[in-house]
Amino acid sequence: MFGDSPLDRRTLLRGAATVAGGTMLGVTATALPASALAAPTVHTRSQWNARPPKSAASVLDRAPDHIVVHHTASANQTDYSLAAAYALSRSIQNFHMDSNGWADTGQQLTISRGGHLMEGRNRSLQAIQAGDHVVGAHTASHNDHTIGIENEGLYMTVGPTAALWAKLVETCAWLCDVYGLDPHGAIVGHRDYNATACPGDRLYARLPDLRNQVAGLLGTAQTRRTTTPAPAPYPGPRHTFDHGPALGPGDPTR
Repeated sequence: MFGDSPLDRRTLLRGAATVAGGTMLGVTATALPASALAAPTVHTRSQWNARPPKSAASVLDRAPDHIVVHHTASANQTDYSLAAAYALSRSIQNFHMDSNGWADTGQQLTISRGGHLMEGRNRSLQAIQAGDHVVGAHTASHNDHTIGIENEGLYMTVGPTAALWAKLVETCAWLCDVYGLDPHGAIVGHRDYNATACPGDRLYARLPDLRNQVAGLLGTAQTRRTTTPAPAPYPGPRHTFDHGPALGPGDPTR
C-alpha cells in the first residue's frame, strides 16, 4: 500500500495546472506538454441503453489524480461484439443499482473484451471532456479523487485480450493527457488502495507495461524498469462483478 499526501492542483486541458484538493498515491506534479492525441471512441450511455440513474452524479470542479484499473470479475467470454459490450454495461448497471442499491453504475468507464470503450456513471464523459471529475463508486474511501476503468473479465490466472489491452492503453493515455497526469504515478490497481485481488494477478502484473506504453504514446518519459509484483494475499471474487471494496464510510455518494 502507498502513503497519502495532499494534492494541490487542477489541470486544465492539455496540462496547465491550478489549485485543487485531494489525496494521491505518489503522483508527480509535472505538467505534460501539449499533445495531438485524439480521444478514443466512447460509446455513450444512450447508445448502450442505460437506465436513468436514481440521482445525478456529483461533479467536482477538479481533476482526479489517479486512474484505477479494475476487472469486472465476470466470465472471460469470447463474444467480442459491440452488442455484447452493450449487454455487459447493462448487466453491470443492473447489479450496481439493484443488488448494491447504488444510484447508478459505479465506475466511470468500461472496456469490453472486444475492445469497446463505454461510458459508465452518468455525466462521466461530459466531465472528462471538461477536465472535471465525476464521483464514482469503485474504490472505497478514494472515490473523490480517482477515476475507475472496469475491464471485462477475470484476470487472476489469464491475461486480457489484445483488443482490450490496446483500448486500455489508449484510454489511459487519453485520460493522462486530458488531466495532465504522469502515467508512472497515476495508473494504479484497485489493490493499491483496498484489500482486494482486483484487477487480478495477471492484469496487475502488467501495470508497469501499461504505464510505459502510455508514457510512450504521450512522449513524456523513458521506459522505467520495475519488478514483477507478488500475487495479492487476498481472496479472489466471490461472485460475478465482485471486485472488492467500492465504497467507504466517508464516500459522499453511492
